Amino acid sequence: QVQLVESGGGLVQPGESLRLSCAGSRFAFQNYAINWYRQGQHKEREWVASISIVGHASEYAGPVKDRFTISRDDAKNTAYLHMNNLQPEDTAVYYCHVYANKQNYWGQGTQVTVSS
Repeated sequence: QVQLVESGGGLVQPGESLRLSCAGSRFAFQNYAINWYRQGQHKEREWVASISIVGHASEYAGPVKDRFTISRDDAKNTAYLHMNNLQPEDTAVYYCHVYANKQNYWGQGTQVTVSS
């Protein structure tokens, strides 16, 4: 059973940074693209960023482009989301996602709160 465990969330002030981690296990992590999503209170879950397997190419949603960076360390079975210049609208639960074995797998999420 694929497992994804997020960590690194917390409470920060506007303009500060955080790094989220997504640790994968029980699957061949290096063979799958990894995605980050987020869901704000009373909002739908939205895609944030993705990183591929070949060349580690990355893509970002418009609201986070140029502020967030997705990366991965396949030797550690871990993906990261580096978030800079955080703003109150970035407040959400952040989820790691992988599509493997024709199924969607999600972590439990990690809360990011941006508030002064």
